[in-house]
Amino acid sequence: MFYLNQSDAGCGPADSGLGVVGKLKRIMLWLLVVYVSIPFIIKLCPSIQAKLVFLNFVRMPYFIDLKQPLDQGLNHTHNFYLEPEAGLKIGVWHTVPAQMWREAQGKDGDWYDSTLSSTPVILYLHGNAGTRGGDHRVQLYKVLSSLGYHVVTFDYRGWGDSDGSPSEGGMTSDALFIYDWLKQRLDKTPLYIWGHSLGTGVATNLVRRLCDRGSPPDSLILESPFTNIREEAKSHPFSMVYRYLPGFDWFFLDAITANNIRFASDENVNHISCPVLILHAEDDTVVPFHLGKKLYNMASQSKSLSSHKVQFVPFPSSLAYKHKFIYRSPELPNILSNFLGTAHPVAH
Repeated sequence: MFYLNQSDAGCGPADSGLGVVGKLKRIMLWLLVVYVSIPFIIKLCPSIQAKLVFLNFVRMPYFIDLKQPLDQGLNHTHNFYLEPEAGLKIGVWHTVPAQMWREAQGKDGDWYDSTLSSTPVILYLHGNAGTRGGDHRVQLYKVLSSLGYHVVTFDYRGWGDSDGSPSEGGMTSDALFIYDWLKQRLDKTPLYIWGHSLGTGVATNLVRRLCDRGSPPDSLILESPFTNIREEAKSHPFSMVYRYLPGFDWFFLDAITANNIRFASDENVNHISCPVLILHAEDDTVVPFHLGKKLYNMASQSKSLSSHKVQFVPFPSSLAYKHKFIYRSPELPNILSNFLGTAHPVAH
């Protein structure tokens, strides 16, 4: 006859199941502590929220040499550095029209400067994260260059190989400096401003300052824009897990304001007096489509824009352009020429 040992009876499957449940409970408790802690950490250290807005520490693609735009397939681009303030250096790329690529080989900065008055120039203001060498940005430079435009872009202070640390005021000052640097070399050549994502906030800040001093740009193009940074932060997918948390504004949005970050394009459009084109994909999950449409509605009712063209171009979700692939649209050249009211330089 066999007898069951009492100690053996406690080592069955039920016991191991209880062990798994215990581990799951500990993991859930740990996640709950993290979830509850994050809002307090951000409230106590608002500089963390500023880093999440700018994401300038996210450098993608990694290991890119910004001094060598040729590595990104730009064989008609000059890399150089300017100083918007004493001791502060920012990196700049100037891409000449694609039809000049052969002539551009081996040329120095003086040659690139001398070409600026040949055809219209687009000053491109990129969004957060990455650098002026980000792939979707490079692809847009190529499209615009193929249409005959000069494209000048740069990394704000704190981005890429530029000195300093990021702030809304610093980004706007850098953009104004580059704009003025270009105007000194352009004479009467058209200069258009193109902003993408966070760069649309910089762009409307810049254009407002230009209009306030009585020298508006020839046109403003906003790709995937938002109304203001608080509404964008509330709509961003990263905020989804906290959006309905009581005190969300106090914990997260007030931390952004505490860093003097506003990017108030909804206010700026009431002080802008130049043609405005807004491009937005319906399937954009980073800056939701409704924010771009809302900004357009505000701009179309702005008194300062009443005598200027204000146009909104949506891209259906079926095209899958999302947040940063509008450059792929075969309609983009026609959209731009219709908005600017002129054939592209390459067609002249």
